[in-house]
Amino acid sequence: MSRNPLSLRKVTRRCIAWLLVCLFSLAAMPAPAAEQRKELLIGIEPEHNIFDQMERYRYLAAYLSEQLGVKVNLTIMSRYGEVIKRFKTLNLDGAFLTSYTATMGIKELHLEPLANPVHLNGQSTSQGYIFVRQDSEIRAIRDMEGKSIVFVDPATMEGYLFPLAYLQQHGISDINRFFHRFYFAGSHASAIFAVLDGRADIGAAKSTVFDRLVLNDPSIRQELEIIAQSPEVPEVTLCIRNEIEQDLRDRLAAALLRMDETPRGLEALEKFQAMRFVKSSKEDFVRIEEMAQKARSAIAEHGE
Repeated sequence: MSRNPLSLRKVTRRCIAWLLVCLFSLAAMPAPAAEQRKELLIGIEPEHNIFDQMERYRYLAAYLSEQLGVKVNLTIMSRYGEVIKRFKTLNLDGAFLTSYTATMGIKELHLEPLANPVHLNGQSTSQGYIFVRQDSEIRAIRDMEGKSIVFVDPATMEGYLFPLAYLQQHGISDINRFFHRFYFAGSHASAIFAVLDGRADIGAAKSTVFDRLVLNDPSIRQELEIIAQSPEVPEVTLCIRNEIEQDLRDRLAAALLRMDETPRGLEALEKFQAMRFVKSSKEDFVRIEEMAQKARSAIAEHGE
C-alpha cells in the first residue's frame, strides 16, 4: 500500500527540523573545561647560598601548593642571565626574578609581574651599592682609575648596570682603559667578600645582601665603606607567563597577597623570612630600563 506523498514530505520536514534543533543545541553547549593544571615550575635566581635559598623557598612552595591545589615545583637557575633561555628550554611557568632579569622577562617574554616579598626590615626594594675597603684611599671616581673592580653578573642591575651607569654619568665609558682589571664574581655575596679579602679594590652589589651580611657579621660595616648607591628598585618579583590561565594567576596572586592574614600563611612567611607580599606592576620596572639605557654605551665600549 503506497504512502501519501504529502505525509512523507511532512515527516521529512519534521525530521530535518528536529536534526537542526539538535545541531544548534550542541553548538550552543559550552566546550568541556580544559584539564586542570597539575603543577607549576617556578625558577629561582642564585642570589645567596643555593641550599639556604632552596630551603627558604621550599616552605613557600609547599604553602602555595596547599592553597592552589596545584603542585609548585622549584628549580635554581645557575646564572642570572639565563632567565630568557630557561623560560624557553625548561618551559618555566614563572620565576622569582631580580630587578633587571624581571625587566628582561617582561619586555621579551611578556611575563606578568605578580607580587614582591616585603622583607623583615619592612622593605620590598633594594639599591645598588658601590663600596671599597675603609682602609683604602678610594672615595671618588678620580681615585678609581687604575684600580680593580668586581661586578656580580652582566644581568644584574645592582651589581653591574648601576655601576656602569654611575661611571658613564661621571664621564667613564671605557672600563677596559679606566680600570686595571674588572671581573664578575657570580653572586652579590661573592663580590662583597672579594673586596673584603682584598681581591678587588672596588665592588658593586645589592643593598639587601650587603645588609644581611652586616647583620650576621657587624665587623663588615667597619671594614667596608659605601661610596655610591642607586635609586630603589623592586628586589625580587614573582613573574608568571601570560599563557597561564587567568584564573590560576588570580588565585596565585591572592594566595601571596593574603598570606599574612592566616596563621598558616604567617608560619610560611616566617620560614621564608618575609613579612608579607605586595602587588607588583610593570610600571615598577620603568626606572630599571632607563638605567640600562644609560649603561649601554659603556657596555658597547668594553665589548660585552
